[in-house]
Amino acid sequence: MSDAKHSNPIEIEITEPSSLNEQAAVALVIVGALVAVADRQVSPVERDEVVRFIRDRKLAPHISDDRLYAMFDELAERLEEPDFANVVIENLRPVSDLPLSAHLMELSERVAAADEDVHPHEVQAIKLLRLLTLVLPRAKQVTPGAVRAEHRIAAEE
Repeated sequence: MSDAKHSNPIEIEITEPSSLNEQAAVALVIVGALVAVADRQVSPVERDEVVRFIRDRKLAPHISDDRLYAMFDELAERLEEPDFANVVIENLRPVSDLPLSAHLMELSERVAAADEDVHPHEVQAIKLLRLLTLVLPRAKQVTPGAVRAEHRIAAEE
């Protein structure tokens, strides 16, 4: 759908290959948001935990706290839509080759515990994230030579 409610400016913003750090930040935020919305009660402490986790580990020093909070709010809202699984996959796939799995899983567990009440749906969200980090298709590496070869093959056809 192309209406404003379903458009995601974060996705548009991170389509450039040079924005891999932004993609990693979005992946971390989406994981925290997924766990936070799982129990249908997004707590401010869960949101704060996502930003604190990213800051403490210096995983996105170039992104302001305000920007991280805005990402969280936007993605948490988007995860309440019926196609939430696609949103998660679309935002994790670009960083599937990065060594983020341990951070993603630790963050998901910290967010679940942040409000001192680990809901069964949060546990399910964490299990889903574990599966996704294991089976998500790896991002395809694109090299300049591969692009030229693709163009040459397409021209020959």
